[in-house]
Amino acid sequence: MDIASYLSLLYNDYTLRTITLGTAILGSVTGMLGSFAVLRKQSLLGDAISHAALPGIAIAFLITGSKDSNILLLGALISGLIGTFWIRGIITKTHLKSDTALGLILSLFFGFGMLLLTFIQKQPNANQAGLEKYLFGQAATLVEADIWLMAGITGICLFVLFLFWKEFKMLLFDSDYTKTLGFNTKAIDILITTFIVLAIVLGLQTVGVVLMSAMLLAPAAAARQWTNSLGVMVFLAALFGAFSGVLGTAISAGYNNLSTGPVIVLVAAVIVVLSFVFSPNRGLLFKQIRLIKNRRDLQLHKTLAFMYRIAETHDNISHPHTIKILNNFQGYTRGTLQKLVEKNYVVLHGNMWSLTSEGFKRAQNLYNQQSDRNE
Repeated sequence: MDIASYLSLLYNDYTLRTITLGTAILGSVTGMLGSFAVLRKQSLLGDAISHAALPGIAIAFLITGSKDSNILLLGALISGLIGTFWIRGIITKTHLKSDTALGLILSLFFGFGMLLLTFIQKQPNANQAGLEKYLFGQAATLVEADIWLMAGITGICLFVLFLFWKEFKMLLFDSDYTKTLGFNTKAIDILITTFIVLAIVLGLQTVGVVLMSAMLLAPAAAARQWTNSLGVMVFLAALFGAFSGVLGTAISAGYNNLSTGPVIVLVAAVIVVLSFVFSPNRGLLFKQIRLIKNRRDLQLHKTLAFMYRIAETHDNISHPHTIKILNNFQGYTRGTLQKLVEKNYVVLHGNMWSLTSEGFKRAQNLYNQQSDRNE
């Protein structure tokens, strides 16, 4: 399916349009809030909360007997918040580290949720069918009401971010300083965490419990590679998340038997890999390029300093010397000599070389700097 055909289908197909819009909104809100989880070094928080929401879904169904998504997601929200506060309690009241607390809550709640789902599925009631979609997600079940709910939560999230931007930023980078200024750091922390829980619960229907943490973390991890600014990172994370949702939906729509949620996560993972490789400041490719350049510059400077020690023994710095002398210097190459010629530091006359006045001054500075460091 080409782009024109897909755009035509997107315009005419209500279901595809709804799913695309829903995944785009979900990707943007999880990307924004995931930035705070990544910067606070709480990457496992999304995984723990998404798994902690599972028993809430099962209990909501057992109490109401209804598969209405709003009721089930409300149960997921309550269960996720309970799991979050349990994690905070374990960290503050015991000597356990945050990763241990997150692992405990994740395992406990997910195990309890799976137990409840197994119990529900064995009940002689056909109404329980379909609850397993919350494990791996089923984007095709999104309806217009779900989109409005996502849009509303996203709008509230944006409003809160703009309203408390300064406080969130200070808490991220220096919580102790924030506390000395008189801000209630505990309340700010709870506010951020609550919105993260909200975003995760919104995505359970689309991506599922198992993969939801990837939607929270992948766009933020990718955005972190491109910038040191919090504002730019939040914007890029939202953009990457929305793009993952739209492209993942398009790919799953173009091929049969491809589940939308896992495809979205795979697209987000590809964006992360590309960011890790090609981002200018932190990318592996540019790091390697800079490393090679630094090695070449170091080799160049060492060769030039070696030439200086030879040239300074003569009254005339342009006195010619044979290239064979350089062969005794470890690290010398013909390419290095050619680079020095290109920079007008060295002049070649057949098999003889001599320093220019510019090269002598440059070499003298390098030699003096090296001597100062050795002292």
